[in-house]
Amino acid sequence: MNKKFIWAIIILMTIALFGIAVTQFIWIKTQVDLDAQNFEDKVFMALNNVKLRVENEAKQAKSIEKQIRRKGKLFDKDVSAILPALNPDRKDFENNFRELMETYKSIDPDYSLMQLDKDNLHKYMRRELQDQGIDIKYDYGVYSNKDEEFHIRNGHYYAAIPMTGNASQGSEYMALERSPYKVHLFGGEERAPGYLQIYFPGQRSFLWSRVLPSMLTSLLFTSLVLFCFAYTIYVIFRQKQVSEMKTDFINNMTHEFKTPIATISLATDSITNSTVINNENKIKRFAGIIKQENKRMLNQVEKVLQMAKIDKKEFQLKITDVNLNDVIYQATENAKLKILKRNGTLETSLEAQAPIVQGDVTHLSNIFNNLLDNAEKYSNDNPEIFVSTKEVNNGIEVSIKDNGIGMSKESLKHIFDKFYRVHTGNRHDVKGFGLGLSYVKALVDAHKGAISVVSELGKGSTFTLFFPYIISD
Repeated sequence: MNKKFIWAIIILMTIALFGIAVTQFIWIKTQVDLDAQNFEDKVFMALNNVKLRVENEAKQAKSIEKQIRRKGKLFDKDVSAILPALNPDRKDFENNFRELMETYKSIDPDYSLMQLDKDNLHKYMRRELQDQGIDIKYDYGVYSNKDEEFHIRNGHYYAAIPMTGNASQGSEYMALERSPYKVHLFGGEERAPGYLQIYFPGQRSFLWSRVLPSMLTSLLFTSLVLFCFAYTIYVIFRQKQVSEMKTDFINNMTHEFKTPIATISLATDSITNSTVINNENKIKRFAGIIKQENKRMLNQVEKVLQMAKIDKKEFQLKITDVNLNDVIYQATENAKLKILKRNGTLETSLEAQAPIVQGDVTHLSNIFNNLLDNAEKYSNDNPEIFVSTKEVNNGIEVSIKDNGIGMSKESLKHIFDKFYRVHTGNRHDVKGFGLGLSYVKALVDAHKGAISVVSELGKGSTFTLFFPYIISD
């Protein structure tokens, strides 16, 4: 797939996901705003219903004496002084007292507020809020414009106390005073003696809790889509990388097979030549070349077949007690010839005093042969390789260090991937299928061991392997 096309798909999908996220946010915000408006309408409806109840209650007072007793003895002291001011010609006693009450109200505008029954007010407030479906904590009060303080608060007569010590009490008082939910009592806005006010400390949490299920659901599915999108992009790039590595593998395999096939073809043609067919020494020489090249091809095919078996989990280890020092020594002896030809050195320090581990001797040999072969191939002139063993907790640790070309951090992430080959710069003589380290990693895991790499470009690499004494399930 074209890389530009992939990036175009990524950009379009990113824009689409961003648009979905913004749309979801707008919907949720709109829902919260609608719920807030609905909540406000219900609160004002409840307050207005409470207002009507208390005002009707005041109007339905059956006697002026009852109203005077609610006001207290202050009215009793002043009534004798007020009565002469009324119209002496009027003989209707009820009209006289009604006029008396209106006169007193004009003297004290706060009169109606003082007549409120705190218990009835508390009962009305609770009932109206419940009827409106508002079941959260609230703080309410009856505020006097004259005294500039609350007369009743939360079902109790309230005496103003200077806010000097308790900061929370002062903040609660100010929150109630600043609440937008209030209705005027006993009159219009300009001539009302006070108002009924209510405040909800948990209003914001209450409103968001109503949209929380839909918000979490939306977030969940959006995250799921985002995860699937990211994973799909990862798979696309991964498959593209695997496809490129497989192409590289096929090219390398073709080259690896083409050379021995061409050599075998030439040797076969030479044997059938009339000048060679009667020469026994030349026939033996060409037969040896054919055998060597055939063995080379078989080894390459065997590598591919082994990786196929490993991938399918079809291989089995032939577990025996193995002397790891002996296996490493034999591998280093096999590798020394090529290293010495390049004027290099291969040193060992096999310090493990108890080197016996459980494992498959053939596969263990292949592990070290592969690593030593890589150390030699990926080194510049005069390779220097150092191999050591030592005992650690529950096993043996093997270290293979070289002064080769090293690897970048990006390469270190993929060196154990099948078909992956590290970029070798100007080195064009390094050939292979990209299966060696993948094979090593698979076999180390099969032995219940571990492998790690430390490398730096231009300074070489160090492979550290751990093999347990006992392979446990």
